[in-house]
Amino acid sequence: MSIATATDLTVPTLGGRYHFLLRRLHSVTGIVFGGYLIVHLLVNATITQGSGYQVQVNKIHDLPFLPGLEWGLIYLPIIYHTIYGIWISLTGQPNVVNYRYGKNWMYLLQRISAAILFFFILFHVLALKYKWFGPNLSFDAHDALQTVARHMQEYKFVAYGVYPIGILASCFHLANGFWAGAITWGLTVSTGAQRRWGVVCLILFIVTFGAGIAALMAAMAQRF
Repeated sequence: MSIATATDLTVPTLGGRYHFLLRRLHSVTGIVFGGYLIVHLLVNATITQGSGYQVQVNKIHDLPFLPGLEWGLIYLPIIYHTIYGIWISLTGQPNVVNYRYGKNWMYLLQRISAAILFFFILFHVLALKYKWFGPNLSFDAHDALQTVARHMQEYKFVAYGVYPIGILASCFHLANGFWAGAITWGLTVSTGAQRRWGVVCLILFIVTFGAGIAALMAAMAQRF
């Protein structure tokens, strides 16, 4: 007896004979993006230490060739992962309505979290780095703590709406993506291995989500 699970029925046509390579590249860029997200959330968690956050921000901005590192290790991987992920989402065939298995729900939630994450990243980058939403929502690396505190306290829709939802979607997509990625690379073949790795990914979700919410709450409690 076979169990039907969510599949990407039409995705293999993308890239033709290079489809396997494109899917693996999508997985690799997801790992790179995930690694950056972990570091980013842990660095932001140092907001709980007050001035320690500025120290971490200074270390990042003192890195040599920072624009090249940002594009090579952050922007380009995210752009590719996002574009290919959009194609997967548009052509995938979730069947959770007919087969309410846990993996099918995870497949659907991964697609939903990806959509939320797409808009959250756009807002986050365009607001803080490129000042698309005005200077009051931009990020000043030389006064990092006070900048973040002002955002969270003056813009309640950001503090209570945008960021909690964005952090939740990011951490879920990260943890579930790492779990699925291990299957993709043949690292967790057996049910037992998948279950054990699932526990690790659950812990990863709890730690990263906790770090993100801790940073958010600490920023809201800061005086500026």
